[in-house]
Amino acid sequence: MTITFLGHGYVGLVTAAIFADLGNTVWVIGHTEEKINNLKKGIIPIYEPGLAEIVKRNVEVGRLLFTLDYDQAIPASKVVFITVGTPPKDSGEADLSVVFEVVEKIGKHLDGYTVVVTKSTVPVGTNRKVKEIIEKVKPPKAEFDLGSAPEFLREGQAISDTLHPDRIVIGTDSDKAKEVLLELHESIPSNYVLTNIETAEMIKYAANSFLATKISFSNAIAKLSELTGADGIKVLEGIGLDRRIGNQFLSPGAGYGGSCFPKDVKALISIADGYGYDFSLLKAVDSLNEDTILDIVTKAKKLLDNKVKDSTIAVLGLSFKPDTDDMRDAPSIIIINELKKLGAKIKAYDPVAIDNAKKILSDIEFSADSYDVAKDADLLVILTEWNEFKQLDLEKIKKIMKSPIILDGRNIYNPLEVKKIGFTYQGVGR
Repeated sequence: MTITFLGHGYVGLVTAAIFADLGNTVWVIGHTEEKINNLKKGIIPIYEPGLAEIVKRNVEVGRLLFTLDYDQAIPASKVVFITVGTPPKDSGEADLSVVFEVVEKIGKHLDGYTVVVTKSTVPVGTNRKVKEIIEKVKPPKAEFDLGSAPEFLREGQAISDTLHPDRIVIGTDSDKAKEVLLELHESIPSNYVLTNIETAEMIKYAANSFLATKISFSNAIAKLSELTGADGIKVLEGIGLDRRIGNQFLSPGAGYGGSCFPKDVKALISIADGYGYDFSLLKAVDSLNEDTILDIVTKAKKLLDNKVKDSTIAVLGLSFKPDTDDMRDAPSIIIINELKKLGAKIKAYDPVAIDNAKKILSDIEFSADSYDVAKDADLLVILTEWNEFKQLDLEKIKKIMKSPIILDGRNIYNPLEVKKIGFTYQGVGR
């Protein structure tokens, strides 16, 4: 089958590469000449384990094609996926301007019968507006149906999530479109949720908001455990073994970030407001996350006896999670900027996110490795749970630090073992 993707970010590029690897002819339309030229050479703009090899392989055999033009890709495609970004506005509402911009271009180039599918995370009712736009601009003889197929990819595990998804959601009001989309996905075994468009649109927001709720709940329990003397990690382990609850996303830490949870929580609050519903639970989830991130700053002040000014604080991990270079809404941004306001000198290291971090964070020193960042530091703060941080020579770290103090914002170390080495140690919920 010939298909097209609008957008080459995490969702568009990964999904396009996988569908090409499954034998389809896949076009990817972008809007930046430099990025498209790089993609044609196999140079990808994001870090995702295993992706570069799949892209290169399919470019070489001619199944994965990159272009700036709509006139060749769209008319030849049976399915067109919209995978452009929907960033939050200041109000929390999703910004759909790019979605509607590409939809108009898609509509003008339709030929024959096409299924236009929104994979971007969009509020309920968006696809109805998409239909109106296409109806106004499409050629008279062109026919189309709409679909909504939200993605559930985790950065760092996006290839596995595409090939082995927990579920594939297909929302459409057309039996013909449903059959086309089922045919396209037949090589990917999964649980299929077949529903109308509005339900599919809502599922994505509901899923991410529920996971964010579990994280904020975990951090609230961790905070209460610190105050009461309970072991928050054991508390969450104890409830996570209940099959009705499950242990995933019950890990306290420095708060959630990334391209999905922060914006989707805020967007669902905004959607609810638009329908006159006060989603107070999600407002609390959002507020708790902000408090959790700032609590790392409070812990840092306490560990330094409030002598933050002119101290040197080393930060291990900048991306919002391991196995990605994504800095979008990373907790490290808020934490570092708050510590800078207090007069701290910041040194930072991340295995892959430094280039992206340099575009966002200023007046900090970026180090070459984990040991370089720790040298002469008064405090070492861990903000991303990269595997390489778990295997550090802590005896060496202790010798090169000015003061052997660790603030473990991701609970990657055993407190007793770290304290035996001679560190002052503070985790989350411990």
